[in-house]
Amino acid sequence: MSKALFETKNNDTIVGNEAYFKGTLTTKGSVLVDGRVEGSIFEAKAVNIGKNGKVTGDINCESCCISGEVHGNITALESVELLTGCRIDGDIKTKRMLMEEGSLFNGHCSMGQTGSGAAAVKPVQTVEESNK
Repeated sequence: MSKALFETKNNDTIVGNEAYFKGTLTTKGSVLVDGRVEGSIFEAKAVNIGKNGKVTGDINCESCCISGEVHGNITALESVELLTGCRIDGDIKTKRMLMEEGSLFNGHCSMGQTGSGAAAVKPVQTVEESNK
């Protein structure tokens, strides 16, 4: 997994450091949040919450990388990365998860595929284990 999920393209959405967005944000591209979002983020390819970023609402995406705060549930089809200094208050559902030391996660985590032919749930991988 990569810490640099955000790629600069024409379809990307940026909520800057001093910006505030209220409502539902639906996008097929990547989202970078360095400001505040009060509402949900849906259908995004990659969501990156910067150190100053704060989301109060649910996130539904392919991959998510968090350095800031999320107060809501996260559903990521591929992966979630919780970086040092982040705070998550909510449940996480994903295939893969990386949680760095110093990240704070309050909630439940469900990993693996759902539906018919469900794969076995994989344990949470520590940073030390992922570097081996």
